[in-house]
Amino acid sequence: MLDQTIAGQKNDRIHYPFCAVVGQSAFKLALILNAIHPRVGGVLVRGPRGSAKSTLARALADILPSLAQNSELSRPFVTLPLGTSDEMLTGTLNLQQVLNEQKLEFQPGVFAKAHQGVLYVDEVNLLNDALVDLLLDVSASGINCVERDGISHQHAANFVLLGTMNPDEGELRAQLQDRFGLAVDLLSQYSLDERIEIVRRRESFDQDPQSFIQHYQSEQDQLALQIENARSLLPDVRCCDALRRQIAQRCAQANVDGLRADIIWFRAATAYAAWQGRCDVSEQDIDALEELVLAHRRQASPNPPPTSGQQASKPPSPYTRPTENTSDLNSGSNSGSNLEPKTDASNGQWGSMAPQVQNIQEISSLALAQQFEKNSSEYRRQSNQVLSQVSKHKGQMSGGTYPIQEGGRTPNWFSSLLKNQGAWPPEQLVYRKKQGGQSILNFVLLDTSGSTVGSQLMAQAKGVVTQIAKQAYLQREQLSILGFGNDQLEDILPRGRAPKNIKPLLSEVTSGGGTPIRTALLQTENYLRSLLRKLPELLIQCYLITDGRTRQKIEDIHLPGRCTLIDIEQSAVKRGRGQSIAKALGAQYIALPSFKACEV
Repeated sequence: MLDQTIAGQKNDRIHYPFCAVVGQSAFKLALILNAIHPRVGGVLVRGPRGSAKSTLARALADILPSLAQNSELSRPFVTLPLGTSDEMLTGTLNLQQVLNEQKLEFQPGVFAKAHQGVLYVDEVNLLNDALVDLLLDVSASGINCVERDGISHQHAANFVLLGTMNPDEGELRAQLQDRFGLAVDLLSQYSLDERIEIVRRRESFDQDPQSFIQHYQSEQDQLALQIENARSLLPDVRCCDALRRQIAQRCAQANVDGLRADIIWFRAATAYAAWQGRCDVSEQDIDALEELVLAHRRQASPNPPPTSGQQASKPPSPYTRPTENTSDLNSGSNSGSNLEPKTDASNGQWGSMAPQVQNIQEISSLALAQQFEKNSSEYRRQSNQVLSQVSKHKGQMSGGTYPIQEGGRTPNWFSSLLKNQGAWPPEQLVYRKKQGGQSILNFVLLDTSGSTVGSQLMAQAKGVVTQIAKQAYLQREQLSILGFGNDQLEDILPRGRAPKNIKPLLSEVTSGGGTPIRTALLQTENYLRSLLRKLPELLIQCYLITDGRTRQKIEDIHLPGRCTLIDIEQSAVKRGRGQSIAKALGAQYIALPSFKACEV
């Protein structure tokens, strides 16, 4: 029977055995190091779907209990659901106690349950801002303070934070990302033999879980014993000053923020040495952990960008949308695309021009920034009004005497009890103030074709993107940048929280080649519509930055959300099609030189 308790299984839940997972040695090592030394700070696992992220994370729960001297000291393994409310996370008023005994009592939340254990968050990058703020606060202080619903309470909340995420579905806030001690980037690259063995083991587990778990029980017990021995040896592990200097030098070379990387690297190195059964940290220990510590902290060097005429090189990210060639995408289609021919630049075409680099030109006028802020605030206000009507309507149609939600707000039960003088159920609810707002995605399509090289148009375009990024950062909005030029698309910045400083990234962007604007708009339309199916409340503000020098047809393309075209062409008589493109897209038109906005 599947519901029978299996030896070694926690909370009567059946997990795939840790030792049965094929490959993923880096992820396994990171988990083991945290089991040996919880102050390593947890693990962030980034990888595509089907790479055993959740399987290995949950399998850790079956190793943790045997690390304690007795069952009463077993370290809990608590899962944080994405739909958790802040009350469920921090704890709240025990309504049953209030109603039955007329006494206020604190009901512990997820933080209390995870104390001295592991808090696991699947798809951590999809957590809403309110929960992320709470995680940051409690993980930093180790104390959960609750001042709400007539309760003033605090308790210790020290836990190892374990999170998994798929970067294709959005990036993680930098503050929370840095809270994870180690990070692992997983790629679904297996040999044929490994793929066959993975399927074979999974099939055996599904057919008879108990027998499969029993088959690996001796390996599980041996692993737990090795971890327990390493924990016993950990206090005796020493690290010489020369190796401490190496850690400091490598962190400085990686241009990391603060000193958390240095501390985590030292702790992980001592745990690794204990795992190897040694009392002295070696240089090999430091080498083995470099990527685990720096993968999510390493930043671009502050060296000056390449001068004009030099091609910048940037290593491709394994998680960005793939670069696509427009000729392949448009071949055999009747989409109406008409790519400009690749001829010599001297003949007025840009297809054969080598990629060029231009520095960022600051936009001194405040008019453009004010326009972006106005777009954001107006869009958010209009959308909130619509959602308020929808949420209220849903609550009234639920069959109750009052809506459980009003404009997206939830009831304040304590205040409701006071207002109704303790009567239950209350005749009238008091609602909480709505916290935060909806997420806004600023999606920037940046024209990087050869026609933007002249008159420093690309430099000015980068200045515009800098303004958009700055405003998005201040408003804590999301940002994504897609470049189109050289007859291909480049994912300059995947979707995620707008960075504090985007200039180093923009400095590496080159311009040259043809203008695949149709392909860029089609991919953007498909991507954004797919994204809205997953996140229907996401607000999208598209910015198309171009000089309009293209003959491709785009009349059949309809971008979701609001769209603004920023025309960077600088001439009294414009040869580009900026205004006509804006009209076809139903976009607001802004001419860069004058910063005058108008609806087309």
